[in-house]
Amino acid sequence: MDLNGSVTISAPRSAVWAALNDPDVLARCIEGVESLTRTGSGADERFEGRMAAKVGPVRATFAGTVRLEDIVPAQSYRLVGEGKGGVAGFARGSADVALSDAEGGTTRLDYQVKAQVGGKLAQLGARLIEGTAKQYAEGFFAKLQAELEAVPSAAEPAPVPAAPPELPPAGGLSPLVWGGGLVALVFAFLAWQWL
Repeated sequence: MDLNGSVTISAPRSAVWAALNDPDVLARCIEGVESLTRTGSGADERFEGRMAAKVGPVRATFAGTVRLEDIVPAQSYRLVGEGKGGVAGFARGSADVALSDAEGGTTRLDYQVKAQVGGKLAQLGARLIEGTAKQYAEGFFAKLQAELEAVPSAAEPAPVPAAPPELPPAGGLSPLVWGGGLVALVFAFLAWQWL
């Protein structure tokens, strides 16, 4: 399975590079991460971690390692990793990440992912696996972007606190509650149709 894309982040390249190499930032941005620690440095740059993942009806906790290769500081690297989820199977792959300057002091991040799965995961079907992988990738980059863009620069004034949210009328459900329930029902129906 191959997956690629790009995202523009309103932060300087040095800040994006630092975030991509910070296990705390990565752990906050990767959905389901239970732990992520740096276990090597220099030429043997590695991370080890645990992640709870769900692909269709299969839920599993994966333990794995990721090593960084072909590192060009503040420009690019390759992540190569493997995770094992017991009877659920395994996932292994690589991601090439490249940073470049974009207009207005922003940074363009391009990525290309190649992945392979085995075990019960492989039996789910390529479309479901690819959709889940795309969802994880898009979620990661959206969270990374939000994390980096949330840091105010010294030139920006502090944000004014927002007014508290309005309470729903007595006896009614908040649109957030019924809207979230509707989305969950649609996903449940789709998952049932694919099985």
